[in-house]
Amino acid sequence: MAQARRPSMQELIARRRRAGFVGRSHERDVFRRNLELRPEDERHRFLFHVHGNAGVGKTFLVREFEQIARDRGALTAYVDESVGSVPEAMSTISRQLGLQGRRFKELDRLLAVHRERRHEAEALAVVDAEPGEPSAAGLLVARAGLVGLGMVPGVGAFAGALDAGQLVQGTDRFRASLSARFRGQEDVQLVLTPERVLTPVLLDELSQAASTAPWIVLFFDTYERTGPFLDGWLHEVITTDRYGTLSADVVIVTSGQRPFDTARWGGFADFMTDVPLGPFTEAEARGLLAGKGVVAEPVVDEVLRLTGGLPVLVSTLAETRPADPDDVGDPSTTAVERFLKWEPDPVRRAVALACALPRRLDADVFRAVVDGTDTELDALYGWLRERPFVDERGDRMQYHDVVRAPMLRLQRKGSPRRWAERHERLAAAFAGWREETEARLEDGYEWADEDWRELRLAESYHLLCAAPRSALPAVLTDVVDACGQADDLVRRWMRLLVDAGQDADAQAVRACGSDLTRVLDEGGKPEVLRFLLGRARGDEPWRARARAELADFLARDGAYERALEEYGRALALDPYLVRAHRGRALTRGGLGDHEGALAEVERVVELEPDNPNNIVLRGEHHRLLRHDDEAVRDLSEGIRRDPANAFAWASRGATHERAGDPDAALADFGRALDLKPDYAWALGRRARVWRGLAEHDRQLADLDRALALWPDWGWGHCERGDALRVAGRHAEALADYDEALTIDPEYASAHASRGAALADLGRREEALAALDRALELRPSYEWAGALRARLLGPGESA
Repeated sequence: MAQARRPSMQELIARRRRAGFVGRSHERDVFRRNLELRPEDERHRFLFHVHGNAGVGKTFLVREFEQIARDRGALTAYVDESVGSVPEAMSTISRQLGLQGRRFKELDRLLAVHRERRHEAEALAVVDAEPGEPSAAGLLVARAGLVGLGMVPGVGAFAGALDAGQLVQGTDRFRASLSARFRGQEDVQLVLTPERVLTPVLLDELSQAASTAPWIVLFFDTYERTGPFLDGWLHEVITTDRYGTLSADVVIVTSGQRPFDTARWGGFADFMTDVPLGPFTEAEARGLLAGKGVVAEPVVDEVLRLTGGLPVLVSTLAETRPADPDDVGDPSTTAVERFLKWEPDPVRRAVALACALPRRLDADVFRAVVDGTDTELDALYGWLRERPFVDERGDRMQYHDVVRAPMLRLQRKGSPRRWAERHERLAAAFAGWREETEARLEDGYEWADEDWRELRLAESYHLLCAAPRSALPAVLTDVVDACGQADDLVRRWMRLLVDAGQDADAQAVRACGSDLTRVLDEGGKPEVLRFLLGRARGDEPWRARARAELADFLARDGAYERALEEYGRALALDPYLVRAHRGRALTRGGLGDHEGALAEVERVVELEPDNPNNIVLRGEHHRLLRHDDEAVRDLSEGIRRDPANAFAWASRGATHERAGDPDAALADFGRALDLKPDYAWALGRRARVWRGLAEHDRQLADLDRALALWPDWGWGHCERGDALRVAGRHAEALADYDEALTIDPEYASAHASRGAALADLGRREEALAALDRALELRPSYEWAGALRARLLGPGESA
C-alpha cells in the first residue's frame, strides 16, 4: 500500500493561516456558490473583480478564493506583478497547472520558441546592395542588426545574420528580415505579435484541461500593475472569438486597487461580479480578534481605533494577543511598532525589521540579511513565513505594503547610517549573485537573461536606498540601455525608481521614475531618451550612450542624416564608444557611403581588436567595395577566430563567386548552410553560383527554398524571375518581377527584367514602358538602354 503523501511546509503554513481567517464571509460565500452553478445557469458569473485600497486584504481574499476552488477540485493558477507581459503570464499559468498534473506541452514549446526567436530578432538579417539590386530609396540601416552585432548592450555577437547594407523601411521590411532568419511565418508572429500565436494554443489546452476538472480558475492579482498589458488581452479572450473559444468551465478572478474600466467592461456587467473591499466592519474585526483570544473591550476598542479596520493590521495585532489596554494605549504609535513591542524575543523583532528591507525575500536573501547558524536561520525563516503580514509569491515572500512601509520608515528615521549599511550589504549580495550569473552567460547577453535582470534590479534598488544621489546616474545608465529592449523592461526600471524613491524618501528619484513613465506612455522610448538628455546637467556618464541609442531609433525610422548627427554628438562625448562607431558605420553603409562606413569600421577594429565580429564586419565592407583580396583576408581571419560564424562563411562565398572561383564559393556557402540551414541569403547567393555553372535546376531549387523562408525578399524574387525567364517560363517570371516591385516600387533591375520578359512575350509597348521606368530610375543602366534600343529599332532610337 502506497504511503500517503505528507503535506509540504508551504501547505501546512497555508492551512494554519486559513484556520485563522475571519471575515469576508459574504464574499467567500458568493464565490463558493458560483462554483456550485453550472455555466449554463444565468446566475453563474465568469469573472470576479476584487478591488480596494492597499491593506484591505485583497490578496488574502484572492488566496482564500483559490483554496475554495481547489477544495472543489478546480485547477488554479495565480499571476501577479512578477510577470511583465502577456507571454510571461501564459508561462506562469502553464507552469502552475503543470504542477497540478496538466502540462501544456504545446504552449510550453511555443513559449520556448518565442523566447528564442525574440532573442534572435535582436540580430536582424540584412542583404548587400550591389549594382542591379534594390534601390537606395528601399534601403534601411539594420538597426536591430546593430543589436546583433553587439552595438546595443544586452545582446551578443552577430549570430549568422545576412550582409550589412540593406533593410527596407517599415514593419513589412522588419517582417521580411525576420522571415529570412526563421523557418516560417509562425516564428515571425511569435516575435511581432506573440499573443496571436500563443493565445489560441492556451485556449485549446485550457479546453482539454477542463475535461479533467470541474473548474479552472485563473487569478490575476495586483491588477493595477499588470492590467495595462493584460486587460485588453483578457477582454478579447473573454468577450470575442478572435483567438478561439474559451471553455465555459473557466472562471477568472482579477484583483487590484481600482474598479474595472467601465468603457471597456461596462457591457459585460451581467456576466461578472464586482467585489469592492473596504476595511473590516467592526463585527468582522471583532470576530478576528476574538478568534485569537483578544476580547477585553478596552483592548479591542484601541485596536479598532489604531488600525482603522485594515485587515492586515488587525490580523497583525491579533496575532500578538494583547491583553492589557496599556499595550495599545499610545495613539501616536503605529501598529507595526506595537507589534514589535509585543514580540518578546529581541532576535525576532530584529529579524522582522531587517527582512522588510528587500522588496522580495527567499532563503538566500534571508541569509544575506540575518546572521546566525543554519539551524537558527531555518527556525527564524519558518517563523517569519507564518507572519500574517507576509504574502507567499511563488517561491518567494513579500511583506504587505501597509506593514512594510512603516517598518522601512521606522528604520530609516531611527538610524540613517544603519539603514544605509544594511542596504549596502544587500546591494553587495545581489551584485555577487549577478556577477555569478554573468559568468555563465555569453558576453553581451546579460539583458536577455531574466535572472540577470532580476538581480540587477534588486542590486539597483538597494543602492538607491543606501545613497539615492550617488546611485541615480548608474541606474539611469541602465534605463538608457533598457531603451534598447522591450517596453516592459523599460517600465520595470522606471518602477524601480518610483519604489526606491518612495521607500528611501528620495523625492527626486521618485519624481524621475514618475516623469519617465509618463514620457514613455506619451511618446515611447525615443522621447524617454530626449527627456533624459534635456534634463542632463552635463556630467552624467550615460549621455553618450543615450545619444547613440537615440541615433539607433532615428536610423531605424529612416532619418539617416539626423542619426549621423546624433552619433557624432555621442562620439564627441565619448570618442571610444564602440557602439556609436558601429552605428555610424552601418548608417553610412545604408546611405551607400561604403568608403565612409569602412573608415568607421577601421576605428571599431582599433578599439576592439579581439572581437572577431569586428574583423568580419570590416571584411564585409571590403566586399561591398569590391576589395576582394582585403575581403577574403578579413573574412578568413574572422572564420579562423570563430569557425561557427555562418555570416562570415557566406560573405566570403559571395566574394569568391564574384571573383570567378565557383568551387571555393560553393564550399563556403555549403559550410554556411551547414551551420544555419535556413539561411535565406546564403541560398540566394549560392543560386548565382549555380547560374554561372548552368545548373539551372539547382539554381531554382535554392531560390525556391530561399523565398519560402523569406517571401518578402525583393532581390530573391528578381533573381528567380531571371532564372524563370531564361528557362522560357515568362508568365511565372512576370509574377516574380511584379512581387519584387510590390516590395520595392523603385527597384530598377526588376523593371528592366520585367521589360525583357514582356518583350519575349511580344508585348512591346508594355516592355518599353517598363524599360523607360528602369532608365528613369537609373539613367546609366546600359543593359536596359540597349534592350530598349533593340525594341525601338534604328528609326525609333529616340
